[in-house]
Amino acid sequence: MNRTLSLPKSLVILGIPVLIIVVMIFLTKLSIFTTNSSSLSIGIMFDLLLTVPFIYFLQIRKTNIPKITVLSFMTIGMVICSIIIPSKNQYYLDLFKTWIFPVLELSIISYLVYKLTKFTKRYKSNKNKSIDFFTALKYTCKEVLPKAAVTPVITEIAVFYYGFIYWKKRKLNENEFSYHKNSGTISLLIAIIVIIGIETIAFHILLAKWNLTAAWVLTFLSIYSGIQIIGFIKSMCKRPISIENDKLFLRYGIMNETTIELSNIESIEISSKDIELDKITRKLSFLGVLENHNMIIRLKEENTLIGLYGIKRSYKNLAIYVDDKNEFKNRIIDVANRLKLDATL
Repeated sequence: MNRTLSLPKSLVILGIPVLIIVVMIFLTKLSIFTTNSSSLSIGIMFDLLLTVPFIYFLQIRKTNIPKITVLSFMTIGMVICSIIIPSKNQYYLDLFKTWIFPVLELSIISYLVYKLTKFTKRYKSNKNKSIDFFTALKYTCKEVLPKAAVTPVITEIAVFYYGFIYWKKRKLNENEFSYHKNSGTISLLIAIIVIIGIETIAFHILLAKWNLTAAWVLTFLSIYSGIQIIGFIKSMCKRPISIENDKLFLRYGIMNETTIELSNIESIEISSKDIELDKITRKLSFLGVLENHNMIIRLKEENTLIGLYGIKRSYKNLAIYVDDKNEFKNRIIDVANRLKLDATL
């Protein structure tokens, strides 16, 4: 019932601004616009840049829709104005692009940083918890950004943060375990970066003979891919596996993660034997069969593995790699035994 009630409301919230946008576009196709383009252009710009976002804001101000989505309509209006308004009449549009829009963007970034800082302080107030930037970033973006924008924004910020900002050495707590030191994954990813670099240079030289623009586009995409891999590598060092509050937080950098209730673990075994991956048996590593594992966790009930860009996959058996596998297994068994004891009391 809630869905049938919310659908018409959603159509109204989006429908009115979209209708105004369509009317403005249609107006530019009429002969009256051709003869009065100077004065009508100002009115159309005013409606698309200010009126439409304001009407949208009035409709969402008492809903759970993030207020930041107003900027989306402002951006759409700015793009449409650039297309439908004659270049000679874009003086005020250029002023908006140069002075107003950058200020709005900076304000949003500042607000996001403020919310992230506030969340971090609130999280750190509990001395039994260790703050994880990626987790804090996810919660903050979910509060501030529209749902569709959360995952890509989180990924891009995290890649930049771990790749270029977070250089401080991460010391493991007693409840944390590394998984990158002996697995060989980092060496593999570095080798991939080297291969990408060599191929990029070769393809750039060859492609430039045909189309210089295409060559630079390919080069930019390759450089961007290399930057992402660097972010992935460093995030593995900064996001260890941890056991907190009777839960097992399995992380593979920012690429994959899952949270397991320790009471849901049926068995945990130290094993490096090959396993057949399917819909219920997966690996924590995003590299799959390219990376070895040394432990297999079997669950009583299915759980969810969250991958890059929010991709979700179910599993019941999970193969992982832990540097200190014996200590890791013993720690989980100790907590599991305590939980069983508490249940009988």
